Amino acid sequence: MYAAVVTSFDAPPAYLKFPSPVPAGSDQVLVDVIASGLHRRVRSQADGSHYTSTGELPLVPGVDGVARLTDGTLRYFALGDTTAGAMAEQTVIDLRQSFELPGGTDPVQVAAAMNPAMSSWVALRRRTGFQAGQSVLVLGATGSSGQMAVQVAKQLGAGRVVAAGRNPERLADLPDLGADAVVSLGDSAKLAAAAADVDVVIDYLWGPATADAMIAIATHRSNDRQPLTWIEIGSVAGATAEIPSAALRALPLQIVGSGQGSVSTRDILAELPAIAEAITSGALRIDARGVPLRDVTSAWQDIDGTERIVLIP
Repeated sequence: MYAAVVTSFDAPPAYLKFPSPVPAGSDQVLVDVIASGLHRRVRSQADGSHYTSTGELPLVPGVDGVARLTDGTLRYFALGDTTAGAMAEQTVIDLRQSFELPGGTDPVQVAAAMNPAMSSWVALRRRTGFQAGQSVLVLGATGSSGQMAVQVAKQLGAGRVVAAGRNPERLADLPDLGADAVVSLGDSAKLAAAAADVDVVIDYLWGPATADAMIAIATHRSNDRQPLTWIEIGSVAGATAEIPSAALRALPLQIVGSGQGSVSTRDILAELPAIAEAITSGALRIDARGVPLRDVTSAWQDIDGTERIVLIP
């Protein structure tokens, strides 16, 4: 079969022949891949920087997608740690980590949106006691996952959503996705005015941006007994953050992570059908562009576009 193959962590994948994977258990089946999203998580898998990387090469990247089974049904699937990923003509899925999609589903939309929607959806549903009516700040709201987090928070009942990011054009689009207020990162005064009393922070940034935001919120909170849950999901602004000790002492602040390992596979899988339903109903929107798998090398280098790329074998 043909696949996107990583032979060096310093170069993008190439369209090459690769051995078809073989099912290893009764719940595993070989399937034809219909669509697989090029997510940030997949990029870090392919360059060896993700915290789950084993350094093993060659590998086929891709952590999820839509597949067709021999009976013609479409299923969304998620993969565990494997060197035979989703960006191939075929892959092996575990039926227990997949579910059937309804007729009329757009495979490209599902493949594009499930991963970025999953990060904030699972965080709010499984890593916090989030309740409808609470307020949410999304740090890094102009990235694709951040834009989706704004929509997810509203979908799950947030009473108010504040979106903070750097890209002014994308910030301007966020009210249409549900943001009640938008703030440019770096303006601590405006961030404090807009988000000082939020209940939950969904953080895709970490690094200095997190420390600055935490200080702004902690020093301007109107009720210093109001709990604040800070969910760390991404680290695009830095792998480490200098957490101010005063923030930990001045308010009931809980910092939690959400991702592979901190949430069980069972809990993640339990949320996926509801996410897929929100995508197919149009409640969660994403700009997606299908690209033939054979063009994976050029697609990999398209890092400036606003659309989520989906590879189609």
